[in-house]
Amino acid sequence: MSARQPYRPVREVMSDTPYMIDGMATVAEAVRMMRDKACSSLVIDKRHEHDEYGMIVIQDIADKVVALDRSPDRLNVYEIMSKPLIAVQADMDVKHAIRLLSRFRLSRAIVLDHGRLVGIATLRDLVLADLTGSTDITPAPLETT
Repeated sequence: MSARQPYRPVREVMSDTPYMIDGMATVAEAVRMMRDKACSSLVIDKRHEHDEYGMIVIQDIADKVVALDRSPDRLNVYEIMSKPLIAVQADMDVKHAIRLLSRFRLSRAIVLDHGRLVGIATLRDLVLADLTGSTDITPAPLETT
């Protein structure tokens, strides 16, 4: 295991392919997209420039659709998404991002660079990168937390 670096920006660890979906899409469409993209979260696009991003994760679908026996074909993503989101800056130190996500008991955050969405950082990837000193962290597909 390598020595921990004093500073590592989130941009070195984040996934730079945030998959987007419209809030009016059905949960069934979101599930198909998650399966096809091998991801466990989708970012819901802003409706206008002064809106905020939303997010839907596998846990939302499990808790708010499957567990309640609701129809994924009749529910829109906006009905079960989280919004607004915690965002971290691309140049934020990984250690600070870990503390922020831990404080709010979150598994991921969107990553912004000068107000523009550039990625998603998961707690898993941030912790592994910080403790191993590696930037070559392969994201776990279909993470549930």
